[in-house]
Amino acid sequence: MQSTDLGNKESGKIWHRKPSPATRDGIIVNIIHTTSDYLPKVLRFLNVAFDSSGDCLLAGDHQGNIYVFDLSGNRFTLVQRTAQACTALAFTLRRKTEFLVALADYSIKCFDTVTKELVSWMRGHESSIFSISVHASGRYAITTSSDTAQLWDLDTFQRKRKLNILQSVGIQKVFFLPLNNTILSCFKDNSIFAWECDTLFCKYQLPAPPESSSISYKVFAVTRDGRILASGGKSNHLHLWCLEAKQLFRIIQMPTQVRAVRHLEFLPDSFDAGSNQVLGVLSQDGIMRFINIQTCKLLFEIGSLDEGISSSVISPHGRYIASIMENGSLNIYSVQALTQEINKPPPPLVKVIEDLPKSKPTSGDLKMKVTSRRVQRPAKSRENQTQTRIVKQDLTGKSENKENELSDGLNKKRLQILLKGYGEYPTKYRMFIWRSLLQLPENHTAFSSLIDKGIHVAFLNLQKKYPIKSRKLLRVLQRTLSALAHWSAIFSDTPYLPLLAFPFVKLFQNNQLICFEVVATLIINWCQHWFEYFPNPPINILGMIENVLAFHDKELLQHFIHHDITSQLYAWPLLETVFSEVLTREEWLKLFDNVFSNRPSFLLMTVVAYNICSRAPLLNCNFKDDFEYFFHHRNNLDISVVIREVYHLMDTTPSDIHPDSMLDVFVALTKGQYPIFNQYPKFIVDYQTQERERIRNDELDYLRERQTVESMQAEVDQQKVEDEAWIQKQELLQKAEETRREMLLEEEARVIQQRQRLAAVKRELKVKEIHLQDAARRRFLKFQQDRREMELRRLNDEIERKNFTRNQEAVAKEMREDADAYRRKVDLEEHAFHRLLETDETQNQKTQKWEEAEEKDFCLKLEKKASALSDASRKWFLEKELDDALEHAPHLYDKVAPRCQNEEVASSCLPQSSQLNDFSEVGSSTWSSLNQRKIQWDIMERDLIERVRNLRRRLTAQARSRCQTPHLLAT
Repeated sequence: MQSTDLGNKESGKIWHRKPSPATRDGIIVNIIHTTSDYLPKVLRFLNVAFDSSGDCLLAGDHQGNIYVFDLSGNRFTLVQRTAQACTALAFTLRRKTEFLVALADYSIKCFDTVTKELVSWMRGHESSIFSISVHASGRYAITTSSDTAQLWDLDTFQRKRKLNILQSVGIQKVFFLPLNNTILSCFKDNSIFAWECDTLFCKYQLPAPPESSSISYKVFAVTRDGRILASGGKSNHLHLWCLEAKQLFRIIQMPTQVRAVRHLEFLPDSFDAGSNQVLGVLSQDGIMRFINIQTCKLLFEIGSLDEGISSSVISPHGRYIASIMENGSLNIYSVQALTQEINKPPPPLVKVIEDLPKSKPTSGDLKMKVTSRRVQRPAKSRENQTQTRIVKQDLTGKSENKENELSDGLNKKRLQILLKGYGEYPTKYRMFIWRSLLQLPENHTAFSSLIDKGIHVAFLNLQKKYPIKSRKLLRVLQRTLSALAHWSAIFSDTPYLPLLAFPFVKLFQNNQLICFEVVATLIINWCQHWFEYFPNPPINILGMIENVLAFHDKELLQHFIHHDITSQLYAWPLLETVFSEVLTREEWLKLFDNVFSNRPSFLLMTVVAYNICSRAPLLNCNFKDDFEYFFHHRNNLDISVVIREVYHLMDTTPSDIHPDSMLDVFVALTKGQYPIFNQYPKFIVDYQTQERERIRNDELDYLRERQTVESMQAEVDQQKVEDEAWIQKQELLQKAEETRREMLLEEEARVIQQRQRLAAVKRELKVKEIHLQDAARRRFLKFQQDRREMELRRLNDEIERKNFTRNQEAVAKEMREDADAYRRKVDLEEHAFHRLLETDETQNQKTQKWEEAEEKDFCLKLEKKASALSDASRKWFLEKELDDALEHAPHLYDKVAPRCQNEEVASSCLPQSSQLNDFSEVGSSTWSSLNQRKIQWDIMERDLIERVRNLRRRLTAQARSRCQTPHLLAT
């Protein structure tokens, strides 16, 4: 039985070799799902369902992982992770890639196996769904829980109808009948109703079962044609109903071991037109029994008390049975293998009488079959079984035939006759014959456990010692040697094991299990006593070979002794390489056809025969190197001659030196688990293992220290490199800094020179500017001074003119007025004179006084008029000067610039925009010039005031002179 662990893989092969289910159990493959977490555990499968073709299987575990198993394509694929336990599955929808899954949260989901996407999500149930039934068309589905059943349209994923019932009644199952539109509903009170699918009209109700055989119905099954309904429950009785007649037509009583029925399902048959006759009955003991409902005979059964079944599903075409075991694994059964005994043809009526064998058994052959000398060998644990078989000798030859019969139905005696006739087995059937001769158990689980242990530490660096061009061949050899080392500790220290196993690895590289079991069988049988002198070559085996060679060819042995050639040179290289170095592939296969077909001593006799058949070239060898080359390279030797010589030696060698006397008979590997191999000096192996482990630990310590030193050295080297890089970088930076400094110094020198030149230019410009400004200032001052002088002259002239005119007019007026007054006065005086003449002298004195007062008053008025005239003249002059100054100041540049332009000094007359920043320099000169102008104006004002005063004095003097004139005239 093959076993497959899904593990954490999302896809892979279901089986790794072509399944060959046995008739007794019919198991194709056992599928388990384990996790590789910190605490490994088995994930239990809960539900399975086949598709409409019957070649694909859907299975879900209690963690919500749903796998599709393609039995025809030998592939499995993880299609969904629902993260919830699935309670029911359906895989017969109209769209072949879609399936329905009922989850623990009472919902139904539809997924696609190709895209792995969610198609739809349906809700409506309030309790766990335990059944999904799909219509034959794949369009409708019925989901059933304990309290309700709901009809769904799978095209729209909408609920069409809902069946509500009383809680006290309860639903057992609601499902579609095959090939029609009838829905069958079964309730806990054993009532069964049939409904029309489209209208949901009740078509009929089955009558109640008889009280004498009342069963509490739990499970139901219907034939493919929908005519017969099988019901079962808590009883060993089964009720068969005819749905056409609507009556119970048969009650079947199961064996007494059956106390309750857990599942019912009819086994489809391609040739019964849907009227299935075989019913599978799963009982409480975990065994599913298949019975014929017509003959009521038990045909076959699956499961056992140790490995019970919890549920089963049969494929629509009736080829496979998928069963969920009580341990949570999934078994796939082949119905063809289970029904092989049932369906085999009847025995022929004609019997043929066989003739007696022509060759009579000789005394030598009789001794060989009885193997009485076996008693002389030390008793071993496995000899008791074989000894019992051999001691019971049957003169009629029954025991001989039993011994020669192989597990696959082949007869070893006939194979030997065929081998002697043709010299080798047919190439097409060689591997099959070898597996039959060696009786390989094909323990997949045990071999997988050895492989799962990984590559043994002894063969991690196998490619260094044995460089093989093919990487695949190297990996297979490495795995095979590792499996042997995990099987027995001696093989991890056996230096010649790769040479021994390599030809078989190359031959069986596509089937590692067969390769391992062939090598293991070879070691157990044909390599007996090889490890008793470990780690040295098997001296005892080499002694046997030397004794046989001494008996059959003393001359050749004497030649070996003469040239100091021991059996470790002429025999051991052939044994440790199993002749793979000295034979071609075809010769080697031909040789091992004979080795595997004979007793274990045949291989040792082959060594002797190879030396005897090569005696001519060996006798011509005189040097040790020639002997070594001969036994490690191919030679011109016919292997058929060697094989004939081996058979001759097997028959003519005396029993006292024959290797059979010291070797056990062939023993095959045990089934299930491989036998313990401890035929070696355990203390030496343990000591070597301990020493090797110590050396390995020392080496690991050394490697760790070396790695530490190397890492430290690497760090030192890295630090050194970094330091050198840093120094180099610093040097480059320093050079760059010096270069930059030189560039900066040059730049600074150039800037200083430029600044010096600029300063010189500035000084020159400043001097020129000062000169220009001085020249302009002098010209401006001169012009201003000339203008002022001219203005002053004009003003003076104007003042003098106006004063003269005004004075003339005033003087003329005054003179006229004085003349008039004088005439009037003269008249008055004449009049007064005449009056005075008439008055006395006193009155003449008063008149004199009046005249003096009047004269004083007149002089005072003249002085006031002269003072007012002087003040008005001064005020007018000052206002005129101020107005002229304000008028000429804004237009100073306009008046001066044309002159400056003519003299090419216009730019220097007033400060330019570039010279506004030098305000301190220009401003000082401007303020000094303004101060000088102010001083000049003050001087001119004082001169003017002085002139006015002088004029006033003159006018006063004139007035005084005029005032004195009347008196003179009067006098």
